[in-house]
Amino acid sequence: MLLPGGAFLMGTDDAEGFADDGEGPVREVTLRAFWIDPVAVTVERFAAFVDGTGHRTDAEAFGWSFVFAGLLPDDIPGTRGSAEAPWWRQVFGADWRHPEGPRSDISGRGTHPVVHVSWRDAQAYCAWAGLRLPTEAEWEYAARGGLSRKRYAWGDELTPGGRHMCNIWQGTFPSHNTLEDGYLGTAPAASFEANGFSLYNMAGNVWEWCADWFHRDFHATAARDNPTGPPAGNARVIRGGSYLCHASYCNRYRVAARSSNTPDSSTGNTGFRCAHDA
Repeated sequence: MLLPGGAFLMGTDDAEGFADDGEGPVREVTLRAFWIDPVAVTVERFAAFVDGTGHRTDAEAFGWSFVFAGLLPDDIPGTRGSAEAPWWRQVFGADWRHPEGPRSDISGRGTHPVVHVSWRDAQAYCAWAGLRLPTEAEWEYAARGGLSRKRYAWGDELTPGGRHMCNIWQGTFPSHNTLEDGYLGTAPAASFEANGFSLYNMAGNVWEWCADWFHRDFHATAARDNPTGPPAGNARVIRGGSYLCHASYCNRYRVAARSSNTPDSSTGNTGFRCAHDA
């Protein structure tokens, strides 16, 4: 989709924000026109890239990736949990072809967003496709879909008229998901209603890598004309939240919410979408 660019209000001063994430202050940012994919890169598209290049993902090289415990079979051999988030399990043999470990596969998931891809894997795909990752500012502009100062990509109400607008956790996290939105793990990349720019799943489903290095407050004083983030850092920006986000601990499906991960990290709830200069 070709987006016109222009000035928009980025960030939030909402009390729901996370101070350590640096969601604020609200500031006016100006962007050039750019192209962005309406959906995240799917398993089918990533498979074509791997078939064409022989690319080996970071998860495959390391031999493991993080998988949400609730997606694992009961009889899986013992796994080690993350100290800060024990529902994340280190699963050997988990990668983009085996999202829940070596006994799983991608059958029936061709139209789902690819997961277990690092920032470096996303960069390699973009180079092959002649594309690039969106900057964080481009991503938020796209996610807002022409709306200003709204909490979500569709407005201020999470479920307007009782309709679920994204794939996130319902129920009690992490023990019980009522599946009111229809999904436990990923949903197809074109699920739910598109936003005002005809883009799908800019909230929930999978986190999406952005081009920028992450910093809590660099943007507070940085240039606001086509910003590209800090010149260096330890982690890259991820945006949009995922199927594991829940209001009780991680309401980062809000349009201004942000987080980060190291460039070689992969999880079962992180993917990416591509952009291109206009």
